[in-house]
Amino acid sequence: MENLIKERIKQSVEIKNKILENEKLLKKIESASKIITDTIKKGNKVIFCGNGGSAADAQHLAAELMGKFYLNRKPMPAISLTVNTSVLTAIGNDFGYDEVFVRQLEGIAKNGDIIVGISTSGNSKNIIEAFKYAKENNIKIIAFTGETGGKMKEYADILINIPSNDTPRIQESHITIGHIICEIVEKEIFGEEK
Repeated sequence: MENLIKERIKQSVEIKNKILENEKLLKKIESASKIITDTIKKGNKVIFCGNGGSAADAQHLAAELMGKFYLNRKPMPAISLTVNTSVLTAIGNDFGYDEVFVRQLEGIAKNGDIIVGISTSGNSKNIIEAFKYAKENNIKIIAFTGETGGKMKEYADILINIPSNDTPRIQESHITIGHIICEIVEKEIFGEEK
């Protein structure tokens, strides 16, 4: 049991070291932070979506922006499309599961907003449908994926693809990078005071 614990921690650290050594990926994290900051400063919102564990990450990151990260400050406009079970089940039932995010985007997104889609495979059909709509409606797109980027990379303005194909390790890195982005955005908008 102890060996398994150590091995999983070691694997997580190895992926994060790969990220640390990848200048291109680090620049994309910086670019994502800037585009989210600019979006919020212009009075637009950040819209998150994902499935399963990535749905939890979408909710988590929206909460960091809407609530607080380090600073006691005003909320930043962020929402996760994964939280309303009545909406999700109604759209899934009436239109199909592939439509659960795009239908919500049609209702709440506006020109200048940003969507952050989180998928370890990069092939989640419901996120791809949302990305297609975003592309057609001047909504910026950030994709959090695994190594290949999947089909989501075709639509992303910024692709944050973790150098791994192991779902738990990808998710751990997604939340680490998401936290870093939230911290940068908070500091850029509200300064350093705690």
